[in-house]
Amino acid sequence: MIKTVLQSLIIILVLQACSAQPAPEQKVNGISFVANRSPVDSSHVAPVIDINANYAAVMPFGFVPALDKAQIVYNTDRQWYGETREGGRNYVAQLHNKGIDVMLKPQIWIRRGEFTGYLKMETEEEWLALEQSYRDFIMDYATLAQEENAAIFCIGTELEQFVVNRPAFWQQLIKDIKKVYKGKLTYAANWDEYKRTPFWQQLDYIGIDAYFPVCEEQTPTVECAIEGWTKWKEEISAFAKAQQRKVLFTEYGYRSVDYTGKEPWRSDRSMTAVNLEAQANVTKALYEAVWDEEWMAGGFLWKWFIHHDRVGGPENSQFTPQNKPAQDIVKEYYGRN
Repeated sequence: MIKTVLQSLIIILVLQACSAQPAPEQKVNGISFVANRSPVDSSHVAPVIDINANYAAVMPFGFVPALDKAQIVYNTDRQWYGETREGGRNYVAQLHNKGIDVMLKPQIWIRRGEFTGYLKMETEEEWLALEQSYRDFIMDYATLAQEENAAIFCIGTELEQFVVNRPAFWQQLIKDIKKVYKGKLTYAANWDEYKRTPFWQQLDYIGIDAYFPVCEEQTPTVECAIEGWTKWKEEISAFAKAQQRKVLFTEYGYRSVDYTGKEPWRSDRSMTAVNLEAQANVTKALYEAVWDEEWMAGGFLWKWFIHHDRVGGPENSQFTPQNKPAQDIVKEYYGRN
C-alpha cells in the first residue's frame, strides 16, 4: 500500500515538473502578405499553408506627401482595401481562421517611393506635427492588433531619421502602445540601422529588415552566400546577446535577378535580367546560415501576393518566390520547423 502511494506521488511530481516547463518558442516561419484591392478568403490563405508558413505579416499603409511633410494620410476611400483598417481586420481574421498567426505591421509610403529612413522635419513645430500624426496612425492599428489578437505588433518600419532625432517620442509611444496592446512588440530596423536603434530594451524582439549583402557573383552559389553571412552572423549574435533579445527578420528575401546577393535591397527597374537560380541559391543559403541560430526567432519572407496563381513565375524578376524554384526552397525549410 505504502509502495503504491509512493509510486503515485512520484508520478504526480514528475507530471507537475513536466507541466511546469515552458513550451518551446515557436519558430516564426512567416510571409509578408501584400495588401490588395480585394478582401481575402480561405482560397488566398491555402497557398500560405502549402509552403508550411505559420505566420503572416499584415501591412496596412499610411501615405506621406513628401520627405519633409508632417502628415500621414491613412484609412481613406482612395486606398486599396487591404491597406485600410477594415482590410487589415479582414486579412487577420482569415489568416487566423486557418491557424496562421499574425504580425500586424502598419507602414508608411512616401510619395514617389522615397526611402522612409530619410523622413526628417526641419523645425520643432513640424516634428511635433509629425509625432502627433504618427501617434494617431500607429495607436489606431495597435488597438486593431489587440482587438484581433495579433501575436506581434510592429511599431514602425525603417524610420531611422525619425528615431534618431526624436528618441523620447518613441520611448513614450511604446509605453502608450503597451496600454492598449498586450502582445509581443518589435520595430523593423533596416539592416544597417538596427545597432543604432535606442529602444530595443522596451521591445520583445530586435526586428531587422535583413537585406545584408552576401555575395557579389552574377549567379551566387549557396556556398558563396553562406560565407557572406559569416560577418553579419557574428555581429547580430553579439548584439542580440548584449540586448538579451532574440532577432526577428521583419523582412527578408531576394529578387530573382542577376547579382541578387550583392545589394539585396535594390528594387529599381534597371535590374531586369531574370535569374531564378540566383534567387533560389541565396534563399537556401540564408536558411542554412542563420535559421537554426540560437538568437534567431524567425522571419517574414518579402513578399507574398494573395492571388497566388496570377503572380511570380519564370519571367518575373521581383522579390516574390511564388511559382519559382525559390518557393520550393521556402516550403522545404519551413517544413523542417
